Amino acid sequence: MTDFYREHGAKLRNIIIFTIGGTKGIDILENLTKEIREFWPEFEGFITVYYEGIFSTYQDKGVSGINLPDVDFYWKGGIIAPEFRRETLSMCSPLFEKCIIYDGGARRYEIHEHVEEVLEFWEGIRERADQIDFTELLEEKIGYPLPVSYEDWIHYNHYEKIRPADTKWLYRQEQGYVESMKNITLKELADQRIGEFTDALKKYIL
Repeated sequence: MTDFYREHGAKLRNIIIFTIGGTKGIDILENLTKEIREFWPEFEGFITVYYEGIFSTYQDKGVSGINLPDVDFYWKGGIIAPEFRRETLSMCSPLFEKCIIYDGGARRYEIHEHVEEVLEFWEGIRERADQIDFTELLEEKIGYPLPVSYEDWIHYNHYEKIRPADTKWLYRQEQGYVESMKNITLKELADQRIGEFTDALKKYIL
């Protein structure tokens, strides 16, 4: 795009991007900004709107031993929109999905392939349930070590500029979710998720 603008004698002040993306994108855009300023010194930079937040990608197979490096998104080290945190933690299982938003490289645009992939993940979780430390998995997924103070929670999530009235309520909600997860096993969680898929989406797996 920048080559096209240069060939036509035009200039760019900003480039606006809307994306579902990860933390690595920040380094990429910063490097591109330096390159662009070599021929447009007045270029201000990229204005980037991340849907739902800025996510990290696994760099290994994770606590579960199943996740795909550089493909599956998760929260740790990212900046997650408070609204997305609240919505995710309003239900039992979404936090533990293979990819927290299923819009990364693992997503399939054929519904039956997507369903099969999700089922394969949860069946793998069920098989490994006795070997996976559920507390470690929860800490990995939620993005910080437990227990956590309000002040540390703010720091881990980069929420310093959000109104305290909002963050204090979200912190209480989130710690309530953590407490509720003490009453369920990983195998029960996997069985529940597999049942939901096989019951509601049976027509896609036949």
